[in-house]
Amino acid sequence: MTAKKFPPDPSALNDTVKESAQQIWLAGLGAFAKAQQEGGKVFETLVKDGLAMQRKAQTTAEEKIAEATQKMSTMAQELSAQASQFGSKATGSWDKLEGIFEDRVARALVRLGLPTAAELEELQKRVASLEAAAAASKARAPRAAAKKTASAAKKVVKQK
Repeated sequence: MTAKKFPPDPSALNDTVKESAQQIWLAGLGAFAKAQQEGGKVFETLVKDGLAMQRKAQTTAEEKIAEATQKMSTMAQELSAQASQFGSKATGSWDKLEGIFEDRVARALVRLGLPTAAELEELQKRVASLEAAAAASKARAPRAAAKKTASAAKKVVKQK
């Protein structure tokens, strides 16, 4: 027996297509709503993860800065100590060199017959004392001359 196929009912086919289209539309809206809900949650999760990562990076950076600062401070102290030692050694060497130079110059001056600083100072004292004595002698000389003149005048007056 052969079954007769009836042409499909156009209104039933039309209802089926409408129903399928409606289900597809609703599935799309559901997916969109789900994406919005999940998208918000994903966004919030990303913000929280980003904040945690920023704090971690900042903490690490602060630790590295503190470590570098400590190293630089230590290096500065070491350099300062080394510079101080070098300065002390250099000063000692210069003082020694200066003493040697002064001794050699003094010996050369003695060989040339030039007076030493002590001899010059002694000579200056002697000159000062001689100048004082000469000044005192000059001050006495006019008085003595005046006395002689006065006594000579008295003699002349008595003889007359």
